[in-house]
Amino acid sequence: MQWLDLPLVRNARGSVRLPGSKSISNRILLLSALAEGTTMVGSLLESDDTARMLDALQLLGITIAHVGDGEYRIIGCKGRFPVKEAELFLGNAGTAFRPLTAVLALAQGHYHLSGVPRMHERPIGDLVDALRQIGAEITYLGHEGFPPLEIHSAIIYPGDIYINGNISSQFLSGLLMALPLTGKPATVIVSGTLISQPYVALTIAQMAHFGVQVEQESWQRFILRGNQIYRSPGKIRVEGDASSASYFLAAGAIAGGPVRVEGAGSDSCQGDVRFVEALEAMGAHIRMGSDWIESGAPAGKALKAIDFDCNHIPDAAMTLATTALFAQGTTTLRNIASWRVKETDRIAAMSAELRKLGAHVETGEDFLRITPPAGSLVADAAIDTYDDHRMAMCFSLVSLGAPVRINDPGCVAKTFPDYFKRFAAITHA
Repeated sequence: MQWLDLPLVRNARGSVRLPGSKSISNRILLLSALAEGTTMVGSLLESDDTARMLDALQLLGITIAHVGDGEYRIIGCKGRFPVKEAELFLGNAGTAFRPLTAVLALAQGHYHLSGVPRMHERPIGDLVDALRQIGAEITYLGHEGFPPLEIHSAIIYPGDIYINGNISSQFLSGLLMALPLTGKPATVIVSGTLISQPYVALTIAQMAHFGVQVEQESWQRFILRGNQIYRSPGKIRVEGDASSASYFLAAGAIAGGPVRVEGAGSDSCQGDVRFVEALEAMGAHIRMGSDWIESGAPAGKALKAIDFDCNHIPDAAMTLATTALFAQGTTTLRNIASWRVKETDRIAAMSAELRKLGAHVETGEDFLRITPPAGSLVADAAIDTYDDHRMAMCFSLVSLGAPVRINDPGCVAKTFPDYFKRFAAITHA
């Protein structure tokens, strides 16, 4: 489908069962493959990004069986991939490319890793520099600091490893997941401010499920004891995706509600559940249980603009940008520099599309400032999505104020293939 026209809808209410978290799904797939034993994984997200990880692991010799809806059986390799030479295509899946780069650098083999053109524009130099410190042999096959990569076997010397923390938390996550394969103690020291800390906490939590402990000191030093190995927990279930929850919760806050999402709540290990803090600051009514969250609009008044530090919710922060169209005043989203190196340059893309709707937008290296139009949103605007799933999903919220066309809606398959069907089910004329 080249485009999807969303009609004007006035109300949002109902409930949505969330798909599995992309971030957790790809971490669990990789750790299950590296573990000793067989792991039954439940509620796995079935999407383009997880398909890239599944394909790569199978090419590396991992036995994986699809045994039901979202259910997979994975036989671990005890930290040693059977296939020592392979060419892996990983699309635009950063949650597959970055950790696999780190793991394969320690896998005593010869591998080529590539992706779509946009993946080759997303930096990976900080991770490669860290891996080279411990003896990994990695060659850039295109531009220096960017994929595609060639990885050769190398003698690994862990110890103190320095890594830059202000570009992508996936670099640190990948390194942490790989280091236990050496069997030796290591300390990772982060240079600069670590962005997206909740995603690193998520990585550490998943590693703990597989028996490996990481100690952290003020999010600057990460210590792994020697002789730790990944062991299967037997069964593990992926919790619902908190980033995906943001679109439905925002709809409830904008257009009446209540809208409830099921599968993530107060017990969630995902940082994006803190999106509700921003909605509450805007005046939304929020209720939460251990595995559900519910949102509703403020009684008799509009949402209000906020000035918000988004370091802990980089993905869900995009939803705040479109929610700002329905708030009184100017909303400022800060600490979003990582948007520049995502599936597209999200600061530039978001600015261009918000302006199509009549909003006044100011941008900087790490901020976005949005003032909604004085009157109604521009009707029937055609929103370009830049092959970015989150652009398509967050701009669906525009239909709560004006009819809108979403170009290339199929890009949501990266993380949420039936998103527009689920969105239609909770929105009403």
